[in-house]
Amino acid sequence: MTERLLQYLWQFQYFNKDRLVLDNGDTFQVIHAGRYNTNQGPDFLEAKIKIENTLWVGHVEIHVKTSDWYKHAHHFDRNYDNVVLHVVWDNDLPDRDTRIPVFSLQSKVPVMLLSQYEHWMRNKAGFIACGSQVGDVSRIIWISWRERLLAERMQRKSATVFSFLLQTNQHWEETFWWLLARNFGAALNFEPFEALAKSLPITLLARYKNQLPMLEALLFGQCGLLEGEYEDEYPIMLQREYRHLKTKYKLQPIRQAVHFLRMRPVNFPTVRLAQLAMLVHQSSHLFAYIKDTTQLSDIRKWLSITPSGFWDNHYTFQKDSVNKPKKMGSQMIDTLIINTVVPVLFAYGLLHNEEPYKNRALNWLDELEPENNSITNGYSQLGIVNKSACDSQALLELKTHYCDPKKCLDCAVGNALLKRSAAVMAVPAAEAPYEAVPHKLTIAAEP
Repeated sequence: MTERLLQYLWQFQYFNKDRLVLDNGDTFQVIHAGRYNTNQGPDFLEAKIKIENTLWVGHVEIHVKTSDWYKHAHHFDRNYDNVVLHVVWDNDLPDRDTRIPVFSLQSKVPVMLLSQYEHWMRNKAGFIACGSQVGDVSRIIWISWRERLLAERMQRKSATVFSFLLQTNQHWEETFWWLLARNFGAALNFEPFEALAKSLPITLLARYKNQLPMLEALLFGQCGLLEGEYEDEYPIMLQREYRHLKTKYKLQPIRQAVHFLRMRPVNFPTVRLAQLAMLVHQSSHLFAYIKDTTQLSDIRKWLSITPSGFWDNHYTFQKDSVNKPKKMGSQMIDTLIINTVVPVLFAYGLLHNEEPYKNRALNWLDELEPENNSITNGYSQLGIVNKSACDSQALLELKTHYCDPKKCLDCAVGNALLKRSAAVMAVPAAEAPYEAVPHKLTIAAEP
């Protein structure tokens, strides 16, 4: 048993409320369970409990064992002076004369609900714990839950933007540059690409905006990709220019190494850096552009870049390849919009309390095709809708922050399924399948 599960059971009153009796023999009735408290202090605030013929208004504290009250030193904490009921699973101090009435919940909870929850906590084989039942949840629940998940994901991504803003002294152009470079690096190279951006202020890049070779020299040089012996004149020229710029601006190359292994040549960091250099070359102000642009199609065109001619027949500086312009692919463009453009625009609207920016960001997400990866495919196989980037972003949030850590009690889907398991409480008391003795189930702790 976990304290969080007990809080959940009390919050939604998922237990048999017929003939409620305190451990001291007094009858009682729950008028109002109280307001769930996620801050310091008792678990539920401003509850209303009628004990015998007296109405008590105060707080409710939840513990697995009665002795936890003393273990947590609540009897010394004035925040708990107004607790009127102590709800526990196991009263391990039955003979102790306690100031606060104790109610043991153990014999009042439906076996089916506990069995369902235990199964989820122990399930390690499926894609998600409730995979075999998730199709039973109504579409209405899924729609409202998707909106909540999407909001949480936007808040989470905004937090990263705000962290960058703090580091850049509220400089939105610099912040956007950091996040843009980071996401050009994708999963394998986001750390060195972020370090690269932080080593090259946007003001320095602006000085050489109209000189593409200088931009490439700065990006490649800072990543340590101009340190070899070359035959082609182009990398030799970049090497020479970088040495000059490095001395002039006292630049320190980044320490993180970029990775080439296990990726398609079109995704090589050299290709991505060349594309990034061209984007800076063709743009006047990066953040100002996305802030002032209203059409997603214009953002797509802006990101649909082709690097300098050298890269038409190269993936690296060392070897020639078949002639093929390295134009940014549509999948990469969508990824940059989802992970860079949308979060920064949303964060801007959130910080300045301007709804049009937030709405535009979410509308663009809804226009984009859904992401296809192992997570979204897993949900699709379970029959979960994934028709736009709004859906896929919500599903990624669900998997990483609810399903994987098994926060089933905080999930709308888990709540709906547990509520169905608790529906046996609607059966008349004589027929309801409650055990007369404490349950023997052992509930695995949530990670």
